[in-house]
Amino acid sequence: MSMEAVGEPAFTHRWVPNGPRALALVLHGGAETGTDPVGARSLSWQRGRLLARSLARPLRRDAVGVVLLRYRVKGWNDAGDPDPVRDARWALGALARHHDLPVVLVGHSMGARTAVAVADDRAVRGVVALAPWLPAGEDVTPLAGKVLRAAHGTGDRVTSAAATRAFVARANEVGDARFTDMGDVGHYLLRRSRAWTGFALAGVREILNDVHGQEG
Repeated sequence: MSMEAVGEPAFTHRWVPNGPRALALVLHGGAETGTDPVGARSLSWQRGRLLARSLARPLRRDAVGVVLLRYRVKGWNDAGDPDPVRDARWALGALARHHDLPVVLVGHSMGARTAVAVADDRAVRGVVALAPWLPAGEDVTPLAGKVLRAAHGTGDRVTSAAATRAFVARANEVGDARFTDMGDVGHYLLRRSRAWTGFALAGVREILNDVHGQEG
C-alpha cells in the first residue's frame, strides 16, 4: 500500500478480516521532539509496519484486525497535548465510527507512551508496550480498569527498563499490569525479533480473551 500524503495522521496499512471481533492498533515510535513529518523513510514507522505485518496473519485467524497509524510529525513535543496523543485520539475516533469494536493498543517506544495516554478511551481494553518510553512520574490513571503487558530488554540504552518496571508496579494499583524481562536485548526490536512478536501476539490474545471471557 502506498503512503498517503504526509501532514495528517493516517492509517497507512490495514489488515482487517471480514466480520472482525476486535482490532489491534499499532503505534510506532518517534522522538522526544521534532516537527518533521513522518514519511516512508522513517525507521520508526518502518519498524511499526514490520511489527503490524507480523501480527496480521496470526491475528486474522482469531478474527482480529490489525491497523497501523502514521503520526503527523516525528516528535512527542509535550506542550500539554503531545502530538502523537492527538493523532491516536483521532485514530480511535475513526475506528469507532467504522467498526465500534474492542481495541488493543500495541506500541513501541514513544508509541507505547502514546498508547498509555489514550488507554482511557472507551474502546481500549488494554495496552501491549514494547521497550516503552515511560519517564518517572508518567500518569497511570488512563490505565484504570485496563490491562497492561509491558516488555523491556536490559540492554536498552534508549529507554529505561527500570523505569518501565517501576511504571508497571504503579499501574498495577489501578489495573492489571505485568512486566516481562526480555533479557540482554536493545531497543529496536531487532535482536530476538520473533520473541518480541510472540510477546505482542500473546499480549493481544490475552487481553481480548480476558474481555470476552468476562462478557461471556
